[in-house]
Amino acid sequence: MEEMLAANRELTFAGVIVVAPGVFGRPGDREAGEKITDEQKTALGALHLRKIDLADRVLVVNPGGYIGESTSREIAYAHATGKPVSFTDPV
Repeated sequence: MEEMLAANRELTFAGVIVVAPGVFGRPGDREAGEKITDEQKTALGALHLRKIDLADRVLVVNPGGYIGESTSREIAYAHATGKPVSFTDPV
């Protein structure tokens, strides 16, 4: 999450309009046992694809080269819609 915030900040100060995914996972949430439901995950997944529709390009924040299942789907969607995709770390 810190890497995403840093990328958002850097791009914003460079004059880029950032349309970032919703990222939820504050330390307090994990400690309290609060989890995102399957229904919320599905809604967020659809929302992330709509955000890709709004974007001119996609920057994947992938510390250490890691790309999870949801991000892989979003990358495939971006490619399918003709959006350029770049990464913060080598894949």
